[in-house]
Amino acid sequence: MDPFPLRTVVLLLATITMGLSAGLFATFSYAVMPGLRPTDDRTFVAAMQSINVKILNVWFAICFVGPIILTALAIPLHLGPAGRPQLPWLVIALVLYLVTLVITFRISVPLNNALAAAGDPDQIDDLASVRRRFEAPWVRWNVVRSISTTVAFAVLAVALLASP
Repeated sequence: MDPFPLRTVVLLLATITMGLSAGLFATFSYAVMPGLRPTDDRTFVAAMQSINVKILNVWFAICFVGPIILTALAIPLHLGPAGRPQLPWLVIALVLYLVTLVITFRISVPLNNALAAAGDPDQIDDLASVRRRFEAPWVRWNVVRSISTTVAFAVLAVALLASP
């Protein structure tokens, strides 16, 4: 008998990618945004515009897409009797990550796009206004994403511990 059935491997990968996602959002909550808070408006806008461009890479794609694909894949793999103890945890984690995705696509991405559309920070007439429209809502909703992904990570860890 295989000591690591496919369902366990997929659950492990879902847990790892969820942890990476939680870590990313949390790092913005407790380090990046507080680090940028005391900077002047030009520095803040330029830094966030640069981050929003540079973050779109393969590593981010793995951290961002991995949890939804792998958690969704883990659910049907746990439908049999051996996987039933993990099933409720997987569904909870999936719902929590869906919350993260809704926030990302309905709030964070539009805010990022508006910040990019503001243009070159050296050419923006009212940097304080651009920053004000972006910073507070982005930070507030990123904290929610941090919480939802961290709880989803913990829930997947519980499911992993409950594996036979």
